[in-house]
Amino acid sequence: MITRTHSPALMKPRRLHVILFCLLGGIVMLPAASRPAAKGPVTDPRHISLGRNIPSQGYADQPYIVQTDDGAWLCVMTTGSGREGEPGQTVMSMRSKDQGQTWDSIVPLEPITGPEASYAVVLKIPGGRIYAFYNHNTDNVREVQREDKGVYKRVDSLGHYVFKYTDDHGRTWSAQRYPIPVREFECDRQNVYGGKLRFFWNVGRPLILGEAAILVLHKVGAMGHGFFAQSEGAFLKSRNILTERDPAKITFETLPDGDIGLRTPPGGGRVAEEQSIAALSDGSLYCVYRTVDGWPVHAYSRDGGHRWTTPEYMSYAPGGRRVKHPRAANFVWRCGN
Repeated sequence: MITRTHSPALMKPRRLHVILFCLLGGIVMLPAASRPAAKGPVTDPRHISLGRNIPSQGYADQPYIVQTDDGAWLCVMTTGSGREGEPGQTVMSMRSKDQGQTWDSIVPLEPITGPEASYAVVLKIPGGRIYAFYNHNTDNVREVQREDKGVYKRVDSLGHYVFKYTDDHGRTWSAQRYPIPVREFECDRQNVYGGKLRFFWNVGRPLILGEAAILVLHKVGAMGHGFFAQSEGAFLKSRNILTERDPAKITFETLPDGDIGLRTPPGGGRVAEEQSIAALSDGSLYCVYRTVDGWPVHAYSRDGGHRWTTPEYMSYAPGGRRVKHPRAANFVWRCGN
């Protein structure tokens, strides 16, 4: 449910440092006085040229890393020998014991020869177990209809949302995959299949909030121009995943309440996706996401994701100048300071 209210209590500024990362597709020109010197070798370890490559099959996407209880880095990523969305795309993991300088052999969570598996995110819980959540084309659909009567052969953003887990710090993964029941929204029922086939994916990191964990899901109501022609944000909240050892007994609740997810502000476009959430100091949730309207959107929830303030285009201050941004990812992270 999206509450249409903007009371001072809901919008009160919080003394919390969060960082919003916008991946811009342009060139940033700096004033002459602030331009970095062009002479000498690059020594700043944050510079991308000094980064270390993570092994992959060719195409590589969403390399999420958590530190295991034995001190290693565990990376889970989507990879394949072709381009994004081509057959053979799957989810793999690997471990590093020297902070990414070298990596152990790649461990596939799903076979390359099987249906597409894509866009995994990871959640580490108390006790050391690590979950990987991802799209799985379980029904092996080979093409999908567009809303404009065309057809897409790309089938990596549909099917079932599933998870596997590891209890040995990522050396092996559960043989069984577990599907997550996701409640149907209006956009699902209105797709060309009437909801019998669901479209979705995810890039948002899971969040632990108190005794619950919240997963992010980007529902797609229509395939068409731009690939995802209509999209909105949803969340999957589990109140027992942090303590329940039997994966078959883990429960999930689809949020927000009601039939509609986080969309653009009233009068906005149809694309609202790649939601990213962070917890504020009072336990509230802050969510930011991308659109094709020229600005990112944000919203707040004060009840754990059940209800949200009316989405607004992001601005530098309440009622101030909007943050300009094209259709690229927006991530918000809470910092330790």
